[in-house]
Amino acid sequence: MFLHLLKPIWKRKSRNLMLSLEILLAFLVVFAVVAIAGRYYQLAQLPIGFHYESVWSVGLQIPDDKSMKSDTAIYDKLERSLEALAEVEQVAFASFPPYQRSTWNSEFYLPDSGVSTESDMMEVSDDFFAVTGMSIEQGRWFSAADEGAAELPVVINRTMAEAMFPGGHAVGKVISDNEPGSKNRKLLKITGVFNTFRNQGEFMTPTHFVFVRFSPQSSEQGVKTLLLKLKPGTPRLFEAKLSQQLKRVRNDWGYQVSPLSDLRRNLLRELATPLVVLAVIAAFLLTMVAFGLFGVLWQNTTQRIPEIGLRRAIGANTGNIYRQIITEQLLLSTLAMLVGLALLVQLPITGAFGEHLNWPLFLVAAAVSMAVLYLLSTLCALYPAWRASRLSPTEALHYE
Repeated sequence: MFLHLLKPIWKRKSRNLMLSLEILLAFLVVFAVVAIAGRYYQLAQLPIGFHYESVWSVGLQIPDDKSMKSDTAIYDKLERSLEALAEVEQVAFASFPPYQRSTWNSEFYLPDSGVSTESDMMEVSDDFFAVTGMSIEQGRWFSAADEGAAELPVVINRTMAEAMFPGGHAVGKVISDNEPGSKNRKLLKITGVFNTFRNQGEFMTPTHFVFVRFSPQSSEQGVKTLLLKLKPGTPRLFEAKLSQQLKRVRNDWGYQVSPLSDLRRNLLRELATPLVVLAVIAAFLLTMVAFGLFGVLWQNTTQRIPEIGLRRAIGANTGNIYRQIITEQLLLSTLAMLVGLALLVQLPITGAFGEHLNWPLFLVAAAVSMAVLYLLSTLCALYPAWRASRLSPTEALHYE
């Protein structure tokens, strides 16, 4: 049956070629939209590893980009002055706040073998984990008890531990920030392992992560971000009071105050914008394809009126004609999408996008995209098929 239906499609191959290319392009664009949306959905189901509610970020804007290196007094003054506010429960320092497009990436080595693993990292104070509500899985967070230790204390996430110590325990092990034999390398002692930390939020792909202890007394470089854990229900009006208190500490500095909830909303909107643009393009393309399909099918049925009349004359009923027109269009769409699948399947096979396009996501995106194109093809074929099926044999055979 299908071979019989393919014959009229093949006879009109020159007219169907452009239509097939439109269907193929629409299929690829819809696949891209569904795959990106599906990946975002997958990532949104994963834990981010911290709490952002009632946490505010304060960025220190220091004139001439001066460093706060070894300035223990200013950190102590900042912490004491902010904790004196009734709305502030706890203060921590960090290299940069969550929900910003900031990344600090480095290689970490096993001191003896020199085997390295790349990881994101952040330098934070002891109170950072309490402020952000993080949980430890193994060992402990670093604390003031680690001050003056021979090895700099760090905590790492589970994937980092598995990558550096497969099948073993990471707590208590020593790693380094440079290759064996390097003059400037530092030894780092792992005090704990946590599950995950995705500092760029719900749409961030999980990565290896290392927290390095920041101490105003012993760290070589300063940090320029404060994180404040506020009492639940603190209004945004508190920003004015907070700015006044900060100005009392250093009036010559600037302060950028942002609740993490605002940073989160802005970053998620920024990350979702390309998907929205692509979805608009896909909708526009599908509309153009729909007009093209409808016009071509209308023209085809008009040109095939004698053929339809002959079929009616030899016994075909209206249902047979109706199903023929729709099935031919679905077959044409299938051929175009099979070409698209042959191209797209190379992506998960080769791992070109890694976990961004895994097999479950590929199969779902392919199925949804095919369903959308099949639905579009069916809707566009309904009226031309109905019109063809309503022709009487006598009228059709006398058509010129």
